[in-house]
Amino acid sequence: MYIGAAMFFTDYSMTPAELATALEERGFESVWAPEHSHIPLTRKSEWPGGGELPKKYYDAMDPFVTLTAAAAVTKKLKVGTGVCLVNQRDPIQTAKAVASIDQVSGGRFLFGVGNGWNQDEMENHGTDFESRHKLVRERIEAMKVIWTKSKAEYHGDMVKFDPMMAWPKPVQKPHPPVLVGGAFPYGARRAVRYGDGWMPLRRRKAYAEVRELIPKFQAMAKEANRDLASLPISIWESKEDESELKRDQEAGVVRVIVSLDSEKSDKILPILDRWAKLAQKVK
Repeated sequence: MYIGAAMFFTDYSMTPAELATALEERGFESVWAPEHSHIPLTRKSEWPGGGELPKKYYDAMDPFVTLTAAAAVTKKLKVGTGVCLVNQRDPIQTAKAVASIDQVSGGRFLFGVGNGWNQDEMENHGTDFESRHKLVRERIEAMKVIWTKSKAEYHGDMVKFDPMMAWPKPVQKPHPPVLVGGAFPYGARRAVRYGDGWMPLRRRKAYAEVRELIPKFQAMAKEANRDLASLPISIWESKEDESELKRDQEAGVVRVIVSLDSEKSDKILPILDRWAKLAQKVK
């Protein structure tokens, strides 16, 4: 089972290069960067975490920029968006960004995607909140065509373009894995429909432990004739708990991801050292 770490990179956190170097030195598999283009001062939708929205959400850097910096100073560490808000991005330009970072990283990019919770934020981008799930699906389908076809075209209800050519193509074939974030059952259904993996949070209001829902997810995948090996599960927001991690491993979880605060190295490195020791016990 792999272990990754995520951070909202800001101008007051560790730099992406610092964290990536520290993670690779300690044997971590991946580094993850979230995305928020901005945070409107109005709030129609509640933050799923409850309470006040943390400052780091307002201050997050662009994930493709930070992950490129992380890739440039590492050789094996994978770099992933956790998650890219596809509903707020042009699919043609995003397809190029994904292919470009996969190229410069030598095929180490993991495309974590999500549909978003902040209604005001996405409305500023011209996205309708109620139809965002369909929009994301069509944008991802369209990007897959761009990545895999020399002459790409897509004609959906919300995303449409006539034959065109776009390079570079990704190093990974047919394309970097599209890991779909979201809760059970809706996020899980989207992962089964168009994803290459499911990335749920460990705990949500609807359930105390997502690991207990893995059999239901697997049944959902089998019903859709999806090979379970093509839908690895990555659990977010794992804690330093050996017994919990071993239960994850036994349940077939491929990856757990640690959420780090936006802090400097004096606060973060001791946490990474503890996780590196813990990782040796759950290989």
